[in-house]
Parts: sequence; C-alpha cells; structure tokens
Amino acid sequence: MNPLIPIMVILPICCALLLNLFHNKDKTVKILAIVVGVILPIIPLVANYGVHYFGGYPPLIDNPTLAQGLPSSITDSALNVFHPSITYTFASAQKIFIFILGLVAFFAIFTSLSETKRPSGVYTFLMFMGTAAITAILLSDDIFNLYVFFEIAALAQVGIIICSGVERNYETALKYMLLGSIAAPMLLLGIAILLGLTGNVNITDIVFSLKNGLVDPKNPLFLMACGLIVFGWLYGSGLPPFHTIKSAVYSKALPHGAALLQAFSVFTFVALGIIIIRIFSYLPLTQWAIIFFSLLAMILGITMALMQTDFKRIIGYLAVGELGYIGLGLGLGTAFGISAGLFQAVNEAIVTAFLFIGFGTILYKTGISDTNKLGGLLADNPWVAGLVLLAGFAMAGVPPLNVFQSKLQLIQASIGAGLPELGIIMVLLSIITFMTFMKAFYTIYLRPRPKDLEIINEKIPRATIISMVAFLVICLVLGLFPQLVTDSLTQLAQGLV
Repeated sequence: MNPLIPIMVILPICCALLLNLFHNKDKTVKILAIVVGVILPIIPLVANYGVHYFGGYPPLIDNPTLAQGLPSSITDSALNVFHPSITYTFASAQKIFIFILGLVAFFAIFTSLSETKRPSGVYTFLMFMGTAAITAILLSDDIFNLYVFFEIAALAQVGIIICSGVERNYETALKYMLLGSIAAPMLLLGIAILLGLTGNVNITDIVFSLKNGLVDPKNPLFLMACGLIVFGWLYGSGLPPFHTIKSAVYSKALPHGAALLQAFSVFTFVALGIIIIRIFSYLPLTQWAIIFFSLLAMILGITMALMQTDFKRIIGYLAVGELGYIGLGLGLGTAFGISAGLFQAVNEAIVTAFLFIGFGTILYKTGISDTNKLGGLLADNPWVAGLVLLAGFAMAGVPPLNVFQSKLQLIQASIGAGLPELGIIMVLLSIITFMTFMKAFYTIYLRPRPKDLEIINEKIPRATIISMVAFLVICLVLGLFPQLVTDSLTQLAQGLV
C-alpha cells in the first residue's frame, strides 16, 4: 500500500474545494493554486510504484488463497465473488502520464492567474477538479470507479466552458452535456453487462476471467459491452462522431482552459483505449475498429481545420486529428506500435497546450480570434511569434522536436506490422497539418495589418511567456532524448501484447 498514490487524486480535490471556499480572496487563491500546482507533477516523480486498495480487497489474481494452483484448480465459484474495493495501480507508464498532466495543469493555471485581473476561485476549482478526475481515471483498475470520475471530468469541462465568458459558450456547454447524457449511460450499461458476465468490475479480475475461459468472448452480450464502452470512449476523447462538438468545446474555452481540456481528452483516450485493448482484444474486430475511428478522426480533423477562420477552431480540429495518431498506434496491436502511440499521446498533450497558450496571446492582445480580422502582429512581439511558430513545427513533426520522434516511430511500427499504407497516410496528413498551421500563422503574423485592428493589451504577461518557453524546452528534450519516456511506456506496451 502506497499512501502517495491516493494523494495524487485527493490533493487536487481538496485544493479545489478550498479554492471554491476562498473565491473572493484573490491573493489566497493565487498562492494556494500555484503551490498545489507545483506539487502535482512532483508527486508522481517521488512516489513508489505499487497498488493501493480502498477497502483491503485485492484483485483475485493477487489473492494468494485463490491463486494457489491456478489455472488448473481454479473454480467458477471462486471467481464469481464480487470484490467491492477500488484499486489504484501506479507503474512507470502512469508516472509519465500523471507527470505530464500535472505539468500541463500547472502551466494552464499559472497562465490563467496572470491573464485575469481578478482570479476566479470557481474557475481554478474546476481546473483542479478536472485534473483530479483524469488522474483517477489513469490510476483506476476498477472500471466503475473510472466511470464515476469520467462523469466528474465531463462536468468539470462543462464548467470550464461556462466560466470562459465567450460568446455562445452556454449553448456549446448544453450540447456537450446533452450528448454526454447519451454517451455516459451507454458506457455505464457496457460496464453493467461486464459485471453481469464476470461478476466483477475490477479490470484485472475481468481480464483474468477471460484468460481462464470463464467468460466466452463470443457471447453476444460481450460484443454489446464492447460496442457500448467504445461509444463512451469516442465521446470522452472527441473522436468521430463527436469531433465537431469537441472542437467547439475547445473554441468556447479560454486558451489556457482549452490547453487543459485537450490534455483531459488525450489521457481519457489513453486510459479507456488501454482498457479496451485489455478486455476486448479477444474480439477480432477491436483492432480494426480502433484503426477505423482513428483514421476517420485524422482525415475529418484536418479537413475541418482547413475550412475554419477562427484560430481556436483550427487548433481544436487539428488536436482532434492528432488523436488519430495515438489510436493508430494502439490499433496496430504490436508492442512497438502501442509504445509509439502512447509516446504520441504524451507529446500531443504538451504540444497542443503549447499551441493553445501561444495563440492565446493573440486573443489577449486583440480580443479577436477570427483570422480574417488579424494581421501584421509579428512586429509587436517577434519572440512570442517565434515560439508559436516552433509550436506549430512541433505539431507537424518537424525535427528535432518531440512529435517528430513519435510520428517516426508510428510510421516504422505500421511498416513493421505489415500496414505501410498507414505510414504513407500519416506522412501526407502531417504535411497538410503543417500547411494548415502555416496558413494561419501567415494570416495572423505576416500579412499587412488591417487598419481597424486595435491592441487592447500591449504587454503579454510574463507567466504566459514562461509557460511557452517551458513547453518548448520539454519538446526539445523529448525530441533529443525520447528514451526518457519510451523506456517506461514500452513496459506497458509489452504487457498489453
């Protein structure tokens, strides 16, 4: 039992509650948010690997009494015992994911506190609560507990949109909630079916039952559970058919909020994707379903981005498209492919946050996100423009930045898996991504400035620039030394295979 494991979830929840309590005390909100924000990425670095049980009931595979003589002497009655405890598992991959999530959360909160004259305790409460929920999703080995925090994360995202004050944000929040009222019950129904088939909601127990032949993967109910959980996965991550509403969610949030929301989507995608592979890999169509929806997200994301004039929608659709690269890695089903996909997830969370905060400086200076009304801003802040340009290079996979490494590995993995067509598609779509970004960059920074364009804030906050520089340093470090992440992710990938 490792006490630091639950602290990763409990600390941001407690901080969120205190921030809500101190809503009108600006200085207290800033100090508390920054202190806890600094601590969040540190905890996973110092915590020991292990498992934490709430209730003291380990999974059946870890129970020494039931494990004696397995699998030959195991009986159905022994496995059909419901274990009510919640299990958190912390290993090298979770360490990487929670560390990156904590970093993105810190810089998003750090930026939000500097760009608002009066920091909102409610807004910061929602950012911390969402971070706690996604951390719990990454740690949880209990699929029902995962569902509970899935719902909490969805509510936190809706709150972040509502607090933004962007025009028509309430309409987008309502649409997202209505779609969630369909997708979340379907996810819960899939979990209920798994409970009925296996007698457990602990993921390790469910996988154990499948491996020992106690559940028939050919059972139509098992296939139905797969479809329902995949549908919830599509909603939580923003893959088609939810790509349009997910992009709208990003565009109706403030840039620092959108940076964090995208990290939520990425790690929800990863957590549920891993669970789908663990439980439903026995179904032959699972791999192809993941590849199909991932390719669809990539194509639709870039196509829709080309049609936008609002730079927040452009980044939003590009972010949805980039999720497809992660899915392709998971769908390949090889250790190298899964590891490359997970590495792409880490890189995307960093780079997209970098882009949202970078382009957010335009909104901060002008109050405008429509590229048709912008231009000539390079002269105002050339250093910031340079950082934004590097962020776009990173997303497109330009060396020596981090996404180049993960996309190169994905291409190599697709060739190794006998699907070189996927590698060609990834190269072509990366080129289109680069062209889409450069079009937006030219429109905002390089073309002549419109005469009616007004600057409402001359100076960009120092905290925003610090956050952008920090993201650039991370992109360079992971681009030059990818093994810092891939070594840990390979262990998880090999275990899944």
